[in-house]
Amino acid sequence: MWWQRLNKFFTSYSKADKELAATIQQIVGKFPIKLPLYKLALKHSSAPQPTNGFRESNERLEYLGDALLGAIVAEYLFKKYPFEEEGFLSEIRSRIVNREMLNEVAQKMGLDSLIQHDSSRRSYTTHRSMNGDALEALVGAIYLDQGFLFCQQFVLHRLLQNHYDLDQIITQNKNFKSTLIQWSQRENKALKFEVIKEVNNRKGYREFVVEIYVANQAIAQGQGLTKKKAEQAAAEKGCQIFGII
Repeated sequence: MWWQRLNKFFTSYSKADKELAATIQQIVGKFPIKLPLYKLALKHSSAPQPTNGFRESNERLEYLGDALLGAIVAEYLFKKYPFEEEGFLSEIRSRIVNREMLNEVAQKMGLDSLIQHDSSRRSYTTHRSMNGDALEALVGAIYLDQGFLFCQQFVLHRLLQNHYDLDQIITQNKNFKSTLIQWSQRENKALKFEVIKEVNNRKGYREFVVEIYVANQAIAQGQGLTKKKAEQAAAEKGCQIFGII
C-alpha cells in the first residue's frame, strides 16, 4: 500500500534524501516512489564513484529519456499539426529537444543546482551538456518510477506548456552560418565550409554533406537537400559546440 511505502520512506531515509524527494515532487508534480532512480538521474559521470568497480552515472537513464522525449514530442506535433509535412515536424521537434534548449529548460527548473559532479573535471563540452543530459535522465527516471502516462503528462505540461513558446519556435529562422562567420571574425579564426560528399537518402533524394573547418580543424558536419541547408545544419552544430547560440 502507498501509505506503507510512505511510512518506510520517512523512517529509513536520511534528512538529505527527504529534502531531495520534496524538491523532486515540486519539479515533477508527484512524490517519488523510487528515489534512487532520481538520485542516479542527477549523478554526472564526473561525480565520485564507488569503490566496487561499477561506474554509476545518469548516462543510461539519459539514453532512455532521450528516446521517450523524442517520441512524446513527435506524437504531440503529429497530432497538433495534421497537415504539415514530415520535414516541418522533424525540424520543430529538433528545435524543441536540441541540447541548448534542454540546457536552458533544465536551469529554469533548478536541476543545475541538484546535479552531482566534480567541477574540477568538467570540460567545456561537458559543462554545456550536463544540465540537458540530466533533464533527459530525469524523464527516464520518471518513466521507470511512475509509468509512461505520467511521464507523457510531465513532458507535455511541465515542460512544453511551461517552458516553450511553440509559435516563437516555429517562426524562428536563425542564420547559423552568418552567426558562426561573425564569431570567427571576432575570434580571428579561419573558417571554411566544404562539401565533402553527396549521398542518396532513404527516400532516394540526393543530399549534400558539408564539413566545417575552424583553424584547419574539422569541427562539425551537416546534411541537407541543398548545399545551403547542409551549411546551415553544420553551422548550427558548430554554434552549439562553441556555445554561441
